[in-house]
Amino acid sequence: MDVRRPSRATPILLFGLLALIAAALVCYSQTAAFAWDEGFHILTAQLVLHGKKPYLDFCFSQAPLNAFWNAAWMAIFGESWGVAHAVAALCSGIAVALTSGYVHSRFPIVGWRVPGAVVTAILVGLNVLIFRFGGIAQPYGLCLLAIVAAFRLTVLTPDRATHATPALAGFFSGLAAGSSLLTAPVGPVLLLWMCIYNRAGNRIRKAAAFLTGGMIAVTPVLWLWTQGPRQVLFGIVDYNLRYRQSDWPDATRQNLEVLLGAINSGPAVLLILLAAGGLLFMRYQIPTKVDIRAEFYLCAWLSMAIFLYITNVRPTFERYYIFAVPFLSILAVAGLFAASSRLYRADRPWVPIILVSFLVALGLGKDLYDERYDRGWTEMAAVARKVNEVTAPGETLYADEETYFLSRHTPPSGMEEENSHKLNFSAADRALYHIIPQPDLDRMVHDGYFHTLETCKDADFIDEHGFARAYSKHAEVNDCTVFWGFAPGN
Repeated sequence: MDVRRPSRATPILLFGLLALIAAALVCYSQTAAFAWDEGFHILTAQLVLHGKKPYLDFCFSQAPLNAFWNAAWMAIFGESWGVAHAVAALCSGIAVALTSGYVHSRFPIVGWRVPGAVVTAILVGLNVLIFRFGGIAQPYGLCLLAIVAAFRLTVLTPDRATHATPALAGFFSGLAAGSSLLTAPVGPVLLLWMCIYNRAGNRIRKAAAFLTGGMIAVTPVLWLWTQGPRQVLFGIVDYNLRYRQSDWPDATRQNLEVLLGAINSGPAVLLILLAAGGLLFMRYQIPTKVDIRAEFYLCAWLSMAIFLYITNVRPTFERYYIFAVPFLSILAVAGLFAASSRLYRADRPWVPIILVSFLVALGLGKDLYDERYDRGWTEMAAVARKVNEVTAPGETLYADEETYFLSRHTPPSGMEEENSHKLNFSAADRALYHIIPQPDLDRMVHDGYFHTLETCKDADFIDEHGFARAYSKHAEVNDCTVFWGFAPGN
């Protein structure tokens, strides 16, 4: 196998492709990108921007760094979901470029470096999960950038005696974990790999530098913890381990359905099969003296750790596996080379690359077409306009998080996170964690506490809680309902 053959292809194609993918991610983020769960993330950023602290002043059930990140950008460019989306999409675009750049610089088959980088950009940038969720207010975009940057830095550490590189790798790992606990396995895996494959310098000092960098990244979390350890521990750890599935009695079934659903996704199956083939190729076909094998093993370690961890989240969702995509894609390039070598010609890379790219693009197009009528920020803006039409500044509002954010009505204490209403603690703990249980919330509605009530829940939920009986007027806007004019027994 000739691993020294120079590439004849020009990288101009790669640079243009990366720019085009970044532009597409940003464009989609400003037009159609939307996920219902991003509502409380972006509302939290808005509350932070106005001086409130997560956990201490309101309930927040996630790690906080992404909320601080979004708040910082909104402080510069304005309180708009478009700002948070654009920044997230750019982070995802940079993550695509970093992943592609790794293949371009490190793939052991030199003649496949540019073609491999091109197909990596396609596999990552046009992946359904990254395209749809990498440009929303949730931490996917920031975390993708952080974990890929941490990976790129970690693979540089074995042959460098400096402590700066592992410290930066630890920083980005900590940034990812401090933004979303879904990336928690990344840091330990990178640290373990770095220690095992270290060849220069003191591995203990490097590990200490890695951990120090991680601690620096999560300093804002530690600062919040010093002010309210119980609230921070509850929001980040307890809620997710003990209470998150309280309204998901079939969480295990949900997880199984998510896994089985991957079978119906052609691009997902293709990516996994190519990645598996790439791992076998690296194990048995690349000469032992080529140190690059260890880096591809790291991609396999990361992919497996993320897969096992996400699969055990209760409940899990398909988009959580987004963080395995960059590392699977790197392995997939090796798998595509191995398949081309056996089934076609290794010296003609563009034919299989065009074929794989077509299949990935086709899968993305089908998914976007299937989701074309889903609710988005444009529809929620119309709901917020109706709410503002019937609600004066200062009047109390019961609403979804998106509507609070768009209408600029500050949610009453305990209304900042809708999912918290499913919890029912003692009076002291409810006050400490800023939680209003749903039964108490219903009593507040029927006592006339809320001038206006907005919900996008279905008619069964509205009937179950008797919202229509408490108000004399209502309007339907984009499958959401706005009630006003308190009139009990109406």
